Amino acid sequence: MELQKLAEEKLAFLIIFIFLLISVGLLIEVVPLFGSKSVTEPAPGLKPYNALELAGRDIYIREGCYNCHSQMIRPFRAETERYGHYSVGGESVYDHPFQWGSKRTGPDLARVGGRYSDTWHEQHMDDPRSVVPESVMPAFPWLKRNPVNIDATVRHMKTLKIVGVPYTEADFAAAQELMSNKTELDAMIAYLQSLGHALADETNQAN
Repeated sequence: MELQKLAEEKLAFLIIFIFLLISVGLLIEVVPLFGSKSVTEPAPGLKPYNALELAGRDIYIREGCYNCHSQMIRPFRAETERYGHYSVGGESVYDHPFQWGSKRTGPDLARVGGRYSDTWHEQHMDDPRSVVPESVMPAFPWLKRNPVNIDATVRHMKTLKIVGVPYTEADFAAAQELMSNKTELDAMIAYLQSLGHALADETNQAN
């Protein structure tokens, strides 16, 4: 009762109590993960995004796709039967920031790579209801008109290398050829097609 009275009457005590409570939660829930290989080391077979895929990821974030699509499959039967193997931390070690999330106006995209053809994605971006009649997704027709920004993508790759993504000089050099004459739509599709392969490939080999 005394603690409750202090918290109700003394603002400074309430602030200190909240800070201590959050700190204990962080120590218990977050700090142990820093030493867990499952979240600090890449999943087997995981590769950094190539230049075109990375450009697509930047466009995905710029257009706010994460507001409607999560990339985190929970370990529940209803989720894994629909989307595939549940997500693990090692799949996102090269993602800065990761795109997990919890909002699903549209389906989860963690394992969308390879599920649809490039042509399907192109039509879906241009006119979503032409392939999914009940869709509430807006169209993105400008993506097929905008060329990708090669210089910005290479600069981003070099920045990611500083924080641990294992890009090489060969990756930087290959960006020009890989992205030449490509549109933002090409990049977006390349990114979507890259999602979810590492763990899916490992699971298929195990089976």
